[in-house]
Amino acid sequence: MEAGGLDSSGRQFSSAREMWREEIGAGEGEDNAAADNGKRREWYRKGIAYWQGVDASMDGVLGGYGCVNEADVKGSEAFLKTLFLERFGNAKRHLVALDCGSGIGRVTKNLLLRYFNEVDLVEPVSHFLEAARENLAPGMDVQEETHRAANFYCVPLQEFTPEDGRYDVIWIQWCIGQLPDDDFISFFKRAKVGLKPNGFFVVKENTARGGFVLDKDDQSITRSDSYFKELFNQCGLHIYSTKDQKGLPKELFPVKMYALVTDKAKGGSIGKIRRKNYCPAIIQ
Repeated sequence: MEAGGLDSSGRQFSSAREMWREEIGAGEGEDNAAADNGKRREWYRKGIAYWQGVDASMDGVLGGYGCVNEADVKGSEAFLKTLFLERFGNAKRHLVALDCGSGIGRVTKNLLLRYFNEVDLVEPVSHFLEAARENLAPGMDVQEETHRAANFYCVPLQEFTPEDGRYDVIWIQWCIGQLPDDDFISFFKRAKVGLKPNGFFVVKENTARGGFVLDKDDQSITRSDSYFKELFNQCGLHIYSTKDQKGLPKELFPVKMYALVTDKAKGGSIGKIRRKNYCPAIIQ
């Protein structure tokens, strides 16, 4: 990426390549194994150390903005419901999701378990994952017999590979900024094998208005929409749908949702695509 950016101290970078070379000792596109040096390990160590010092609570995982939970879940649900109908139609299937960077299980509990029969959680911060186990422990709800948190993986995304063909949806929210570009691309290339037919990724993340913003406290990067699109392209993924999150405090970064698929088909189920071939449509 050639677009410039800055870090949280105000330092300017002419490009993402320059920033990554300084932060992890690698330029964009360089071999991941060759770049796996002390700087990269320190990048991840500092990031984990930051979150290990954060309370395993709603306010903690949301950076003091626990108040955004309701609007966040409402926006995600509206996006997901449309995708469900278009990708899966009315066919009955045992639905399984993967919640990446799951934290205390907030998204799983408030959204995913209402739509999926099983949800697996992957989270590298151990006390967050233990809180998720407690928050998602079976209770008296009858629905829990058919909608449950199945597996809890205490593994960082850069080291995680999902089970082949297990997931209808892989949900990635407010965590992919912890991964440098090469690990970002490597993760999605591995994770694609975890999708079922018609399965898809949802990436929901803060977006910079241009270039990128590097947070030196938690070792994360906020990428612009164009930056994300370039990386998705390098991952071999196609944007099926996007939507802006509404109702968040104005002082926060804008948040965007991306539905990503491994094929180029646009517009939902096979039947729907066929109808589009024969009927006039509004070009948006």
